[in-house]
Amino acid sequence: MPALALGLALAAAVAHATWNIVAHGSSRSGVQFLWWGALCSAAMWAIAIPFTDGFGRADLADVVLGVGVSGVLHVAYMLVLQRGYASGELSTVYATARGTGPLLTVLIAMLLLGERPGPIALLGVALVIGGVVAFGLVGRPELRVTRRGPDPALVYGLLTGAAIAAYTVWDAFVVTGLGVAPVAFMVGCSAVEVLIFSGMLLRRGRAGCRLRGELQRNWRGLIVFGVLSPLSYVLVLTAMTLAPVSLVAPVREASVVLVGLYGVLCHRESRPALRVLAAVTVVLGVLLIGL
Repeated sequence: MPALALGLALAAAVAHATWNIVAHGSSRSGVQFLWWGALCSAAMWAIAIPFTDGFGRADLADVVLGVGVSGVLHVAYMLVLQRGYASGELSTVYATARGTGPLLTVLIAMLLLGERPGPIALLGVALVIGGVVAFGLVGRPELRVTRRGPDPALVYGLLTGAAIAAYTVWDAFVVTGLGVAPVAFMVGCSAVEVLIFSGMLLRRGRAGCRLRGELQRNWRGLIVFGVLSPLSYVLVLTAMTLAPVSLVAPVREASVVLVGLYGVLCHRESRPALRVLAAVTVVLGVLLIGL
């Protein structure tokens, strides 16, 4: 994997972990937080489009198709992720989602996009996914004793992982196959998200009051979200133009290390030693992918 692509994916992991921690703190805010987040993302990054290759080599029809489909997939991802954050352990939801997502992404990329990573890279992918899934399984023995039925955190994590795989493969096709520039693509997706979330808020009523209240309560978090969430994905999209998506997607999951440490230190989540061991496994996997 090229060093530049690896560096971009790791930088994306740092930004991604940070905004997920912010979103976890606002998990009970619901759609109004996501509406403001999408609006901030589009507004803050739109000014960068003329300086980042415009719309790329794609025509208008390809841009509309790409952002339309991706916007819907990203909305599904964020809604399921927020529901998971509101109902379960941060590390369990996040790690299960980030393990399922790259596993499905690698399989789809190999089957549909014809990607063929080398054996060492595949071993690294396996270590990353294994370490990520281990994070999600660390707390399971305690949960079986106290809860009947499936763990909501695990269920939402799996659903989020499926959404991650869907938008990752589609977005890789849009920037590499259709040639849409990453920044313009991200801004377009955010605009689609604003439209969808607006419809959801209008159906619930009192949209103006909800949005004003959210802005007053959480404007600092929204600024962080508006900067870091798009940044993390622009970095990933750029890395996808330099390396196979089957390698970029797992490397970004190094973010699990940071989120897991945050969960242990700030939320006193269970079994810190095992979580650190899983984190080391992820790091080893990333090193192998980078060889």
